[in-house]
Amino acid sequence: MTRKQKRLSVIAGGLAFMAAATRLTFYALGQKASYFYMPADLTLASTQPGQRIRLGGLVEKGTVTRGEGATVAFSVTDTQKSVKVTYVGILPDLFREEQGVITEGTFGPDSVFVADSVLAKHDERYMPKDVADGLKAKGVWQESKGK
Repeated sequence: MTRKQKRLSVIAGGLAFMAAATRLTFYALGQKASYFYMPADLTLASTQPGQRIRLGGLVEKGTVTRGEGATVAFSVTDTQKSVKVTYVGILPDLFREEQGVITEGTFGPDSVFVADSVLAKHDERYMPKDVADGLKAKGVWQESKGK
């Protein structure tokens, strides 16, 4: 092998390695992607069973029920449609009815959203951006006038 051929083979091997690493990285990121939906945006066509999504909205008043152990059931609404959610775990301290929430998980076979994480709003003026944008687009949520 000549010196030029060795150099070209090393460059080709490096490019092949970089292409494989890039492809694996994008594949892994695609598997972890979860799309954000409001309850009114959900249709059977928009989500496949087992697909991870983020569901955001307001915790519907009067729907929070505590089951055995750390099981909690509640509904997330955008005032047009509600989605029943179950969660097993400790809820954030600021979780309460009529407050902004984002849940992440999948739909079960009974069309109940099974959340594996729940994020609640963080202070009196904070609303998760995706939730606030969705509620603003529907004309439901308005920014508080204050400080």
